[in-house]
Amino acid sequence: MKTHYQIVVIGGGTTGLMTASSLLKKNPKLQIGIIEPSEDHWYQPVWTLIGGGTYDYEKTKRPMASVIPKNADWIKDKAISFDPENNAVITAAHGTVSYDYLIVAPGLKLDPTLVEGLPEAIDKGVVCSNYTNPNHTWDVIKNFKGGVALFTQPPKPYKCGGAPQKIMYLADDHFKKAGIKNKTKVIYATSEDSIFVVSEIAETLMKVVDRKGTNVRFSWELKKIEGDKQMAWFSVSPDQKEHNPIVLETYKNDGLVGIKYDMLHVIPPNTAPNFIKNSSLVDDSGWMDANQYTMQHKKYPNIFGLGDVTNVPTSKTGAAIRRQAPVVVNSILSLIEFQKLGSKKYTVILPVPSLLATEKWFSQNLITQRNLLQIQN
Repeated sequence: MKTHYQIVVIGGGTTGLMTASSLLKKNPKLQIGIIEPSEDHWYQPVWTLIGGGTYDYEKTKRPMASVIPKNADWIKDKAISFDPENNAVITAAHGTVSYDYLIVAPGLKLDPTLVEGLPEAIDKGVVCSNYTNPNHTWDVIKNFKGGVALFTQPPKPYKCGGAPQKIMYLADDHFKKAGIKNKTKVIYATSEDSIFVVSEIAETLMKVVDRKGTNVRFSWELKKIEGDKQMAWFSVSPDQKEHNPIVLETYKNDGLVGIKYDMLHVIPPNTAPNFIKNSSLVDDSGWMDANQYTMQHKKYPNIFGLGDVTNVPTSKTGAAIRRQAPVVVNSILSLIEFQKLGSKKYTVILPVPSLLATEKWFSQNLITQRNLLQIQN
């Protein structure tokens, strides 16, 4: 195996592959190594649809070997640490791989341990998550017979800003078709103080929850789950608001407010991977410290980060990646040829078109594969 590459990419997900492919399209002679340990590549944006019972899980999987750009080398290994002063990445099996330029795009880590009781409860019984096992989510939804259907949204950052809501709307649609909507209380407990960060989209989504009669609880953060008792415990802000109030018994214990559920959909807290958090590449919050306009590391000029792993103030979505990748490609090619950054800059734009398309789809109730795929980030 080669131990030095002109460009090393960490991550064989959408971000890493998109960036590497774009670089090679511009210059097929580039020597690129992609560090990725997984045998399979999963197209996760479709997992919302799997959880809603409208898509096949196996169709979102491809062999990693089939998606690696043909002119790049696949380093089937795990990055475990960095030596940026010596332009090197240390891998678990192959040791040191050095580079001229490094692209850091490993995505993020789901960490259920940050919610007490979640590791024991997730993907078991009536507790589900599209982020971990969308097949189980669909099993829970289709077997639900009525009662309290509780959907939660954690504090930012987490990948795909609309995902916690999308599955709720799909579930609500199924409850209506199954004839159990009239004996179901759909509750959306979000840690945020609004339904969405963009006011125009928030206004549209509030019309959706009004039409569906969804009970929305703002400033409710999930802190603990008792899976055996089917209890979810929240930290509730004094400034909490409730939209579309319902009659619901709640419980109090140790400063937390509890809701007894008959099904629960959760999003595990999202963090940077451990090998990133424990490196010199991060800021005080534990995310890779990148310039929000150039995606260049703030300390190491030959390192670029993009996608979910950075501290760039944007949603962690494919919409963001599509705008970040051309900036990184332009800058690395310019550095190679002219020893200066490229002229392209990343402008933070939230994925408004995706959510508008989502609303259009729900309004018209179009259940076709083509339209379903169009609403994905």
